[in-house]
Amino acid sequence: MSGHSKWSSIKHKKGAADKKRGQLFSKLSRALIVAAREGGPDPAANLALANAIEKARSYSMPKDNIDRAIARGSGADAAADSFEQVVYEGYGPNGVAVIVEALTDNRNRTAADVRAIFSKHNASLGTPGSVAWQFERKGVVTIPGEGVDEDDVVLAAADAGAEDASLDGDVWQVTTAPTDLAAVRDGLEQAGLPVDSAELRMVPKTTVRLEADGARRLLRLVDALEDQDDVQDVYANFDIPDAVLEAVAG
Repeated sequence: MSGHSKWSSIKHKKGAADKKRGQLFSKLSRALIVAAREGGPDPAANLALANAIEKARSYSMPKDNIDRAIARGSGADAAADSFEQVVYEGYGPNGVAVIVEALTDNRNRTAADVRAIFSKHNASLGTPGSVAWQFERKGVVTIPGEGVDEDDVVLAAADAGAEDASLDGDVWQVTTAPTDLAAVRDGLEQAGLPVDSAELRMVPKTTVRLEADGARRLLRLVDALEDQDDVQDVYANFDIPDAVLEAVAG
C-alpha cells in the first residue's frame, strides 16, 4: 500500500501550518458535532465521537474547540440537526477507486460540487457500492520512521492490541480494528512513540500503481475534493512509489 502513510503525513504537516487551517477545524468540528448528536457526549460510550476526537487531536485542534463542538452536538443546537453524511464513489486516473465522505446541510449543493470536481479532473462518479467493496474501514495510527526502532514499534503495537505494524516508506503505519483506535494510540504514546496521526480510514484491499503523470493527476483530484467545504475525507486505492510521491507532492 505504498505511499498512503507518507501522503497522510504530508497532509498533516500541511494541515498544521496551512492557511486553510480554519477550514480544517470547521470540518473537524462538524464531525464532532454530528458524532455527539447521534451518540451522546461521552466518548467512552460513543465510538464515533472517540474516533472524531482522536482525529481532531492529530491535527492539534485546541481542546476548547473540541469541547465546544461536542457541547453543540449534544445540546439544543439547530445547526447540528441539519448535517447528514453522504458518500460518493467513483474512478480517478488509471481506474483508481475513489471514495468521498462528506457531511452536508445541502445534499444537492454537495453532489453538484463533487460531480463538477470529478468532471474537471477527467474522473467519473459511480453508483453507490461501485468501489466500496475494494476497501475496509480500519483504525490507522502513523508514526514517523526516523529515529524510531523497529522492535520498539512492533512490540508497542502488539502490546497495545494493534492488528499490524508496517513501514510504508519512512512512516510507520499501525492498523487496528475501528473499536481499538483510541486504546492503541494511547498505548503507543505511553510507550514513548511520537504519533503523527490517528484516525479511521477506508484502507484499500488492492491498489493501482501510478507513475508520475497518473500520480500527479490523481493527487490534484484528491486535493480539489478535500478543498470542498463539505468533504470530510477522500480515500483512493493508489500505489505511488516514494520517489514519485516526493516529486509530485512537494
